[in-house]
Formats: sequence, structure tokens, C-alpha cells
Amino acid sequence: MTQISSQTAAQNGTVTASAPSDRIRVDLQLIADMVEPGTRVLDIGCGDGELLGYLKRTKKVDGRGLELSNEGVRNCVAQGLPVMQGDADRDLHDYPNDAFDYAILSQTLQATNRPREVLAELLRIGRKAIVSFPNFGHWRARFDLMFHGRMPQNPNLPIMWYETPNIHFCTVRDFVALCKDMDLIIERSMVLNESGSKVSLGSHSNLANFFGNQALFMLSKKG
Repeated sequence: MTQISSQTAAQNGTVTASAPSDRIRVDLQLIADMVEPGTRVLDIGCGDGELLGYLKRTKKVDGRGLELSNEGVRNCVAQGLPVMQGDADRDLHDYPNDAFDYAILSQTLQATNRPREVLAELLRIGRKAIVSFPNFGHWRARFDLMFHGRMPQNPNLPIMWYETPNIHFCTVRDFVALCKDMDLIIERSMVLNESGSKVSLGSHSNLANFFGNQALFMLSKKG
């Protein structure tokens, strides 16, 4: 479903489970830090199960996963993770209301056909939603468009425009505006720089929108 998960394909269609590690990508670690131990978690677009496996090992969550790619599902199953094949645009309605404490959508929202509807589904099936996405308002993306006249291509957006699964790019300010329009509560938010380190800026500010390479938000509903 995401750029990251599409790169997890094993050679010749076979999957060998690697030894679990307690070191994960910085953005995934920051998401994991938001999750309380022993809670119910649905990781949507879980890729090869890096985050889900980490949460189950270190926080003993009751975790489930939903992943679009065959390769990602096979990787997860090979690790003993309870992951189903499914599409965030079509299959979230199968889950009952408040089935999870956290519904996580990492680096996937921009690859969905209907981001607003997907976001609403996350907060129907989960008490809280944790969402991360690449920030198209980052200075490098602006530079590429302004001075090169080309769609950005960088480590955070490595795939050419005609092959990328990303179809709905947004900026930090766009996402904040969407949350306001949907009457959602932003409980926590942060932006990461190009090296994946947290940037000490107000996550709703123009500076965060300019320097943040990717953004993470924890959301809940009013009432």
C-alpha cells in the first residue's frame, strides 16, 4: 500500500523470517512511543510488520495488521503476526465500532483513494488514530517544483511520479485544515527532518510545514 511496503518483496516470491529486532525506524519508534502497553492496535498498511512486531514484543499489545501487498502479508505471517490482506479504501468498514484503542496508518494516507473517508474510518474503529505522511510542503519539494519544474524525487519520495503509489499529496497545513474541517482533536503532533530526527518546532507552524520532511499526528474525536 505504501512506498515502504512495496519495497519489502522477497526474492523469487519466497519469504524467510528474519530475527526480530528491537531497533526500528525512527518514525516508527515515535509512533510506538504513543501507544500504551497492553492495548488493542490495528496497523493498517503494516508492510513487512516492523512496527506491529515491535509493539507486540515490547508493549504486549493485542495487535492486528492489514496490508495490501502479497509480499508484505507473507513476511508478516512468516513472523507469526496476525495480518490480513486488505485495502484501506475498501475493507475498514468490516471492522466494528471501537474495536481498537489505536488505529495506525503509517506513510499510507497519501496512497489511498479517499483520504477523508479513510481518516473517518480510523476514528470509527479506533479510540485514537495515529497517522504519518510525507510532507509535500517541505522546502526540498518546493525547491524542485520552483527551480527545476519537476515533481520532487528524494529519499522520502523515491519513486518517479509515473510509478508512485502516492496519489494524494498534502502538506502539514493541509492536514491540520482537514482535521479542523472534520472536527477532530489533534492530541499530539510532530514533524521529522530529512534524517528522521524530531524537529523542535510547533507542528502547526509555517516553519514546521517548511522544514518537516514527514509528519506524525495522534487524533481523537470530540465527545
